[in-house]
Amino acid sequence: MNRRNFIRNVSALSTLTILKPEIVFASNTNSAVRIGLIGCGSRATGILGSMADNANIHITALADIFEDKVIKGIEFANGLNKKRNYAAVAKNKTYVGSDAYLRLLEDKEVDAVIIASPGYSHPQILEDTVAAGKHVYCEKPLAVDADGCNQIIRTANTINGKISAFDGFQIRYATPYVEMAKRIKRGDIGELVTVQLYYFSSGAAIIPYEGMSYDEMRIRNHYHFHEISGGCYLDQAIHMIDVCNWILGTTPLYAIGDGSKKGGPDFGNAWTNYQVIYKYPNDVNVSVHSSKFGKVFGDVCARFIGTKGLAEAHYSGGVFINGDNKWDSGIVRSASELTPESIAKGASSSSLDDADPNKGKAFIESITSGNYLNQLESGCHSTLSAILGREAASKQEKIMWDELIYTPQKIDPKLDLKQFPRK
Repeated sequence: MNRRNFIRNVSALSTLTILKPEIVFASNTNSAVRIGLIGCGSRATGILGSMADNANIHITALADIFEDKVIKGIEFANGLNKKRNYAAVAKNKTYVGSDAYLRLLEDKEVDAVIIASPGYSHPQILEDTVAAGKHVYCEKPLAVDADGCNQIIRTANTINGKISAFDGFQIRYATPYVEMAKRIKRGDIGELVTVQLYYFSSGAAIIPYEGMSYDEMRIRNHYHFHEISGGCYLDQAIHMIDVCNWILGTTPLYAIGDGSKKGGPDFGNAWTNYQVIYKYPNDVNVSVHSSKFGKVFGDVCARFIGTKGLAEAHYSGGVFINGDNKWDSGIVRSASELTPESIAKGASSSSLDDADPNKGKAFIESITSGNYLNQLESGCHSTLSAILGREAASKQEKIMWDELIYTPQKIDPKLDLKQFPRK
């Protein structure tokens, strides 16, 4: 199927009567939101597993370029469906090949779509998903370049309250971060002066690629290729940048930076480390350190420093405020402090325990209640903020926000997707 035929078909579907969500779902408390999955990799299973554990969903369709990914996805999805006594994914609801996602979007038995394919593909898949009238949850990064973000913002502006569209930034739904953000915004640390963000990760494995085409090798190893994934800055540091934008309530004015590929494997072209300085409004300086290489996972932290105190949030290591208005979330600051007794009482060293569950529940509840939410523009602002830093580092020059937004910037992955046949 080509996009021209798809557009013709969804245009015809749009003339059909659309039932109100309270009729479709609320009339039957056992009604599940029917989910179609586009991209069947590891992040997809993470999203699905959490959502299935915490919301009433039935996975009914899967799509991926690669058949082996779909086969693994079917096994995982059917395990989740079985837990809720829902039917397995039908054989004719699995789609393989370059047009797989378009065929899934034509499926009338799919209410909502999760997009978990590599980042380069998100803008077009999002546009087509919205055109098909499906609710959508799209993993980050929403795009790998500014043109892709601008395309998504245009798509977001066509929604007009007709569907829910969620991004994959889940930290805004983590209870400890929500409380910390509230306290910072009400002035508990005084006037904000500077922010320190870092994300130190181990490297991504290299998927064996003997016998593969160059394009297949890059897609399967997308974290190692700048043009496919956007690089580690858009994969990981972007989470801390999203937290910063959320708490500051704005986007950066400009960025300067540096980085390199040092320490990484002799494979791919993605950088292993970035060091970026942003200038935000109100003369707030923000530093970001991001790395992805080696075998040891380091730490992830957002630290907000104000005139009356310091607020600090780690993925694992506590979420707290020191200063005039001390506060502690209760997240244990070291795993060594955990005991069987404290664990039994709910103690944890992770600040993200309820992030994915809360976000997944919010997505499904927005659909079943009819209180649709559109997070795409906010998600694009965080993605653009990360792109701003990555480009400043890559070019080793100061780049202004307006320059990024209004100067065409398209990264061509140069993929020949026609080589992946329909199955």
